[in-house]
Amino acid sequence: MGWAQQEFETIDLGDPRLNRRAVLLAERLGQKPGASIPGACENWAETAAAYRFLRNEQVSCEEVMAAHRQATMGRIREHAVVLCLQDTTELDYNGQAMTGLGPLSYEAQRGLYLHPTYVVTPEREPLGVMNAWTWAREFKAGDAPRGGVLESVRWVESYERIAEQASELPGTRHVCIGDRESDILALLVMARKMNHAADYLVRCQHNRVLPEGGKLWDEVMAGVPLGRIRFEMPAGRGRKARAVEQEVRAQRVLLPDRQGGELEVTCLIASEINAPAGAKPVVWRLLTNRVASTLQDAVELV
Repeated sequence: MGWAQQEFETIDLGDPRLNRRAVLLAERLGQKPGASIPGACENWAETAAAYRFLRNEQVSCEEVMAAHRQATMGRIREHAVVLCLQDTTELDYNGQAMTGLGPLSYEAQRGLYLHPTYVVTPEREPLGVMNAWTWAREFKAGDAPRGGVLESVRWVESYERIAEQASELPGTRHVCIGDRESDILALLVMARKMNHAADYLVRCQHNRVLPEGGKLWDEVMAGVPLGRIRFEMPAGRGRKARAVEQEVRAQRVLLPDRQGGELEVTCLIASEINAPAGAKPVVWRLLTNRVASTLQDAVELV
């Protein structure tokens, strides 16, 4: 049994021929993931069949993903902890004659946005894609705000799906991880509403005002460090590889929830000390629902 046949063993598109075509197409694209459909298929008959499959109204992304998600859950079940990584990418179809596209980073670009949740182990073993948002932005009308759904919703709804799956697999701790764009109050409130069925760990973008006054980052930096960590930072983006030493601080704080109450979170800051002259110090700021009272707890989150 090939990997695709095993991965999509439970697929049900309402027709055995469609099921077989889905498995074959996955096999071909898996062998050449960077190729076009004609480049991945072995002959014109396969290519034509692939295009018929993709045009078939009986076939939906959700149905294909359902089989993959079921296989992914089987792999997740074997681990005590999994990391559920959210992020957004652009599918750039600029210059191609297609309907249903919207603007990308630049208004003249054409394409779609994709926001998947990719599950890996702490050792970086890939387990699968749990869910994926796909949408086309609406075009702006002059200086008016862009219409359509509020795009930040994708972070909150993805957390909901992660938490729902965590409830189905109580033996596995799910950790929802996102970059600075995911630092939105609605996600933290949703996590509380769902009793933190899944943990969250997000890059902290906003230096929020605390209920008693003062700023979040200042409050954490005023605390006593839990300890220090050291690592080698690789070269990249015009910088040379170098050793980095950081002091790690973590503090449990209350944040206003804009609903008349407060949220209890942990803010962790790892700040570089003794950075070389001319080098920008490496500072990481994280928000999580988890308590980090020891250096070992903090290092796990970092």
